[in-house]
Amino acid sequence: MAGGDGQDCVFCAIVRRRAPAYIIYEDEDAMAFLDIYPFTRGHALVVPKQHGARLTDLPFESQVALLRALDRVCRRSERLADDYNVALNAGANAGQIVFHVHFHVIPRYGEANPFHPNRRNRLGETDARELVGLLSAP
Repeated sequence: MAGGDGQDCVFCAIVRRRAPAYIIYEDEDAMAFLDIYPFTRGHALVVPKQHGARLTDLPFESQVALLRALDRVCRRSERLADDYNVALNAGANAGQIVFHVHFHVIPRYGEANPFHPNRRNRLGETDARELVGLLSAP
């Protein structure tokens, strides 16, 4: 696998169903799930099933598949809000914390900059289940 085997990677564990997640999208090559500490309601992460720390660690075909999944998740995000941010952090100095390439899809509701809140609250079970219902339908 590109960028290592992902044995200690939490996102690989989610993809392999060895760690819990609120999955809102899945296909052969990619998966999307709710961020457990969201910046805003409905904040989702879109990941390739193949492990790679950076987008450039993936073969081109895997990058295309990831962008296809990102498009689908963005369209689903529009069910929550007309506006959203898409972010990719590549490397520690860019703010990457989990070193498995992933895109953030962050619905925006007119709040001030959501990227630097004083505290990010953990996603609650009730809200997570409601969001999964809203965002997982094709």
